[in-house]
Amino acid sequence: MQNLARSSSLPPPPSAPAPSTPASSAPAPFYAPHQKIYPKAARGRFRRIKSALMVGLLALFMLLPWLRWDRGVGLPNQAILFDLDSQRFYLFALELWPQHIYYLTGAMILAAVGLFLATALAGRVWCGYTCPQTVWTDLYVKVEEWIEGDRGARIRLDNGPRNAGWLAKKAAKHAVWLLIALATGASALFYFVDAPGYVADLLRFQPGPVATGWILFMTASTYAMAGFMREQMCVYVCPWPRIQAALLDDESLTVTYQDWRGDGRAPLRKEQSWAERSAEGLGDCIDCRACVQVCPTGIDIRDGLQMDCISCGLCIDACDDVMGRIGRPGGLIRYDTQAAQEAKAVARKPEPYRLVRPRTIIYSLVMLVVGGMMTLGVLLEPTVDVSVLRDRAPLYVTLSDGAVQNSYTVKISNMTRAPQSYRLTVSGPRGATVTAVGGAASDGAAPVLGAEPDTVQTHRVHVRAPAGAAAAGSTPLTLTLTRLSDGVVHQAETVFLAP
Repeated sequence: MQNLARSSSLPPPPSAPAPSTPASSAPAPFYAPHQKIYPKAARGRFRRIKSALMVGLLALFMLLPWLRWDRGVGLPNQAILFDLDSQRFYLFALELWPQHIYYLTGAMILAAVGLFLATALAGRVWCGYTCPQTVWTDLYVKVEEWIEGDRGARIRLDNGPRNAGWLAKKAAKHAVWLLIALATGASALFYFVDAPGYVADLLRFQPGPVATGWILFMTASTYAMAGFMREQMCVYVCPWPRIQAALLDDESLTVTYQDWRGDGRAPLRKEQSWAERSAEGLGDCIDCRACVQVCPTGIDIRDGLQMDCISCGLCIDACDDVMGRIGRPGGLIRYDTQAAQEAKAVARKPEPYRLVRPRTIIYSLVMLVVGGMMTLGVLLEPTVDVSVLRDRAPLYVTLSDGAVQNSYTVKISNMTRAPQSYRLTVSGPRGATVTAVGGAASDGAAPVLGAEPDTVQTHRVHVRAPAGAAAAGSTPLTLTLTRLSDGVVHQAETVFLAP
């Protein structure tokens, strides 16, 4: 209290003068303007891997619709086809109907968990090497380098005068970009239609309004995302950078700068020996910024692991090239784990990489279980699917003799290439009988329902129970279809309603 009283008796400190702000000055923008990135061409093993994957994935995307697969007379012979007209998905020997939607669910689970596993093992390698945004952006940058030159030439061109040379290069670049985008749009369409037939329609400029809209949409999307948005898709639009942090651990391989070896950073002076640099407390990094210049997202990996890094490894190639030219060992930037980084900073010795960890085991087991279930489902896939829908208006009909009748719609999906016939019987209410509408054949007292090949056949049937045979309310009812050709039985469960 005494100290507080003494302090309160002191004169207040002089207030600092308020900074003068010109009345006409505009407030600072809330968002920083986008700075165009000019990635420099890199050379090295990771650049070669990226180029090989780019060529391979683009060729796979363009050529897959042209693979043929003989399925018989009257059926499409395209190996991979999403046939929207017949509502089928053909994948080589596999034919999926709309009721096989669970295979799509399984494929999405496999893709998601596979991405989790890849991230836990090696960070954003999917983003750096195989993501479509990365692949097409790499191709567009290659075209840009081919027409406008490497990084320095492109910067000079954009900052220079808008003359005829500038216009010619820009026009040529955008023309090639649009041709690539158009080829991408057409190839995406070929997964939904017969490729050779639609090429003829395209050459005659008669693709149809839906196909035209799809091609234009894919062309515009490719042109905008690979030509202009580029790294903005990876940083701002894609949700994966926000998710990957939860999937990484200290044993995940990521692109890292070995700060224990590189810092402090300083340019290499002429005639300066490495012993002198070491005595001055300087590291191997000569602050040449080669790693920044080749980065497709424009980050400085020396600042640590960042959300914008797509783990492409181009900064490793650039740094290794510089280290080789100045006589220092490579690996100043490398794929490494956080645990290894910490061990090297203390003991200067490498830490072994642990591939088998709890999360990698769990991800692998989930993929194994889901993949096994899908494989088993394909191997045991039935050749017929039966569904029964009970009429709701009216719920039931009471006949003149007191019997109660319910009506049902039976749909038989015949997934074979031959017509089939099925004997229909019912079990549930005591003494129940079934009749088919429309003059269906009969096998004794049981009606026979037909199903044409590769179609969904719809039949309407009536189930009748004698007076007092069905309990009031709902009674379980089973419709049994027995295939006449081989005796295979299919059942569908429903209910029988009575007053």
